[in-house]
Amino acid sequence: MTDEGVILIDDKFEQDYPEIIAKVKSVTDKPIRYVLNTHQHGDQTGGNAKMLAASVEIIAQKNARANMVTGKMPGVPRISFTEETEVFLGGKEVRAHYFGRGHTNGDAVIYFPADRVVHTGDLFTVATSTAPVTIAPFIDYSASGSAVEWTRTLDGVLNSGWNFDVAIPGHGPVSKREDVVAYRKNFEAMRNRVSSMVRGGKSKDDVSKMLATEFGWAATASARSIDPMMAELK
Repeated sequence: MTDEGVILIDDKFEQDYPEIIAKVKSVTDKPIRYVLNTHQHGDQTGGNAKMLAASVEIIAQKNARANMVTGKMPGVPRISFTEETEVFLGGKEVRAHYFGRGHTNGDAVIYFPADRVVHTGDLFTVATSTAPVTIAPFIDYSASGSAVEWTRTLDGVLNSGWNFDVAIPGHGPVSKREDVVAYRKNFEAMRNRVSSMVRGGKSKDDVSKMLATEFGWAATASARSIDPMMAELK
């Protein structure tokens, strides 16, 4: 929140728009000025069209915008960036940076330097009672996501020089920097385990069972990524 307006990170599904507006109005009478999309998925960008109609500016990483165009998704941002962009509003600064592929090829990580907070989008997610997934929900290979690049991208965040204590995940409760470090370590362990199984000739069913039992990766989530991930790690 600033004296000149509000900067939001993502806007969920279209049907969530009225609730988001109500939440904002409950804490400030200032208008929403910008929405920064962390990537193109509908649970991050579904409210874009209504935001644009309300004169809100939407910003996304270049690849995320291209993915929306390719997918004929509503609410395509008018502004995109390649590596980094900054929004200055009401004396406050918010940065959006592209560190590389992971969940998709257009994942933006958002930094609030004055508050020592980052928003990771779905590069970092946290288990909840309704979504007991301890690592990424899925690697979106249709949007050029990558299991190999994912940890390098998180390394970029952690070694960027950004001083942050708090990490807001794409899904799940607000967390700490050390939770991102643990997540990255867990993801690498998962990837190494899958790679070893693939080299050992194990089947998709074997890998799926391992992901569920050893890493808590829900079968419904892994099913979307398992074949392309095995191909990437072969």
